[in-house]
Order: sequence, then C-alpha cells, then structure tokens
Amino acid sequence: MTAPALKQDTIAAIATAIVPAQGSVGIVRLSGAEAVAIARILFHAPGRQVWDSHRILYGHVRQPQTQTVIDEALLLLMLAPRSYTREDVVEFHCHGGMMAVQQVLQACLDCGARLAEPGEFTLRAFLNGRIDLTQAESIADLVGARSPQAAQSALAGLQGKLAQPIRQLRAICLDILSEVEARIDFEDDLPPLDEALIKTQLSQVLAQVTALLDTADRGELLRSGLKVAIVGRPNVGKSSLLNAWSRSDRAIVTALPGTTRDVVESQLVVGGIPIQVLDTAGIREAEDVVEQIGVARSRQAAQAADLVLLTIDAAQGWTDADQEIYEQVKGRSLILVVNKVDLVAGNGGVAAWGSDGAVPPPPLALPTVYTAAAQNHGIEALEQAILTIAQAGKLTAANLDLAINQRQSAALTRAKTALQHVQDTIAQQLPLDFWSIDLRSAIQSLGEITGEDVTESVLDRIFSRFCIGK
Repeated sequence: MTAPALKQDTIAAIATAIVPAQGSVGIVRLSGAEAVAIARILFHAPGRQVWDSHRILYGHVRQPQTQTVIDEALLLLMLAPRSYTREDVVEFHCHGGMMAVQQVLQACLDCGARLAEPGEFTLRAFLNGRIDLTQAESIADLVGARSPQAAQSALAGLQGKLAQPIRQLRAICLDILSEVEARIDFEDDLPPLDEALIKTQLSQVLAQVTALLDTADRGELLRSGLKVAIVGRPNVGKSSLLNAWSRSDRAIVTALPGTTRDVVESQLVVGGIPIQVLDTAGIREAEDVVEQIGVARSRQAAQAADLVLLTIDAAQGWTDADQEIYEQVKGRSLILVVNKVDLVAGNGGVAAWGSDGAVPPPPLALPTVYTAAAQNHGIEALEQAILTIAQAGKLTAANLDLAINQRQSAALTRAKTALQHVQDTIAQQLPLDFWSIDLRSAIQSLGEITGEDVTESVLDRIFSRFCIGK
C-alpha cells in the first residue's frame, strides 16, 4: 500500500525547546501554501528588503488586528521545493523564553495556520519525496541521541546508508519476481529459468538481510542505553561509587548506614553506550517506614535493571546479608564490586582485595571489580567490565556506523522468513506460482522499511513519537 495523500493546509509550530527565562532564540516554523502570505501579514521589514528564498529579513512581528509589536525578530524564507518539507517554509527567529514565541505562534494560528501534529513537518518531507522513511526515523534518532556514537549511527541513516542497501535488495527480489512471472505467463516463448542463478541471488540477499538484522541489538543499545543499578547492604559505599563514577556529588555520603532513602539517578556514557546509573538504598530489614519504602524501590530497581552492580565492603568480606541480596538479584546480569579495598591494603594504600590474605575472596564465580570509590580508584576497571559484558552479548557500540531499529528489524525478519520459504519452495520443486507468493511478501516487507510500501497506521505510529515542531 502506498503512503496516504498529503494535506494541503498550512501548519505552524514552535521548532525549538522553550525554557522559561532561558535561551537566546526561539523559532516558530510555518509550512504550506499560505506560509509566505501569513508571514507578510505578520512581519514588517523596514526599508527595501527583498522577500526572496533563502534570505533573512530583519523586522518586527505585529499582532494582525491591533498592529501591536509582539517581538523584534528575523524572518527566514525557504520557498518550495528548496526547503525541509519541499513546501514553502517560513521561520520566525524570535527572542528566547516563553512569551515571545507563544505570541508569534498564536498570531500565525489567528491568520489561518493550523497547529502542527507531532512530526508533521518531517511527515510532509517524507510524503513530498524529500526523504525516505529510514531517513525520517534517523532524524528522530539524531534529535534524541544520547552519545556521540548514537548520533553517528543516526547520521549514517540520514545519509541513506540503510536505505541504499535495502533498495538494492528489493531491486534484486523484483528482478527475480519478474523472471518468475514471465515464465508463468509466457513459458513457451522464453528460455528455461536459470534456477542456479536465482538460488545464488537469494543466498546473497539472505546473507545481507541477516547482516543487517545483526545490528538490531546494538541499535537498541545506542538508542535506549543500559540501565545499571548499584545494590548492596547499607554503608558499603554505593553512593560514593556513584559520585566517583559520575564525577559529581549526586548522592549524599555519610558514615551513617541508611543515608540513601530513595533511588538516585545519573546519566553517563561508557564506550559510546548511554548508561543510566541508579544508586539505590541499602537493602536490609528496616523498621523506619521511609527506609522500608526506599528498600522496596531498591529491589524494584534491581529487577528492572539490565545490569546489577552488587557492591560489598572489602573490609567486612562476604557476609550472610550479601548472600541474601545475591539470592534476590542472581537472575540478572551481575558484576561484583568489592569496594573500600584501601581499608584492607595496609598503610592506606590501594591493592587488590585479598592479595595479602587479609580477606578471603568472594565465594562467587562472578565478574569482579575492586574499587576504592572514596579514592576514585577502580572506575576504569568497572567501565571495562561493563563493556566486556556488553560485547559478550554482541551489544558493543564501538565503531558502529549503522544500526536498525525495532520496526526495521521486524520488517527484515519478515523478509528473511519469506526468502527462506522461497528457498524451501525451490528445493521442493513446487510450481513457480508458489515462488511468486513469498517473493512478493519479501518485496513488501523490504518496501515497508524505506516507505515504498507503507500504510497510514504505520506512519501514524512512527511520527507520533516526534516532537511537535519537527
């Protein structure tokens, strides 16, 4: 199914993040046939400034009924088809903050524009043929990128590095289908089908589809990141570990057990992977109602985390309480963090826990990192341990040029299944009509990725996740 027809009305929205009393510039964007006409009503440019495409005009925005000046602003004209949407686009570059841009937006709406729906500017760019669906999704990924690697991957998609191989694979499948259907309709007039060549082509397409599917987990990791929970008994140094890792005083640290009463969050990037670190309240049986709530949230955070850092005190060794916590989280991916090693190394130095026999090693076959968080020691080793676990799960983000998202992965999986069915059909020597059924299914699935074969409901799901002004 082809994409739905484009609405012809003019839309408007605030295109920049608006923070009260902050930000130097706020942008209101218009797109559509009446964009320039609305701009001429609202914007008064002194002198003989020329209203040409891709020129910036200086002037004032005025309220259309009263002619009251709303803001001193710049006006940027981008006429079709040389614009983001391939329609006439006008941008009012106003002073930052809330009031100026809100008033300019309302003036645009008073002049006949409609408030844009989420992602509608990019949707129009897609429907007008300026970008394909993979590029549209890459724009959203670029806006929401949480690490340089995520931005790099999104930029690769925006440059067509996913769409190009998908189109090539779809073209090969279309060529195969045309050969098959020609034999169905004109079998007596054409030479026999080159079955060996078709088998080779199908194998090559399947190999490339599989290679693209292998990037799905890495792509999800780049977009969503890892949720890491630091858990352990009270006063083992969880908050000190968070502070040392984030290089900030995110969590309150005292010698009093139970200081942390709630989950404290910090956002980090490790090896290109966004990390959401959760410092949790010490897990123990508590009588204090507030602490009980904190302990319950700690357990919930541990169960929801992708990775748990089970933190213990090197000076106290592995205790029964540590064992109890381990039993609660052992179903998760775990790294054992042995903290406060400086207290057992002698003379205040830092050494591997148990290296001098002072404390026995933990009775667990877990990846183990030794830290002295108060001394900022062991953080690099902790990050390397996290990356090692990520790489073992084929989730490394290093040097990743391209990664597919969940929607693209689902479509590729359907295409792969259909192509495998074609191979089975050939092997079973079934009639050519059976070949064409699965070939069409593969072609449709590949077309869904780039938008050449897409339904309106799919577009609604994709673009509803965009911000209003994009």
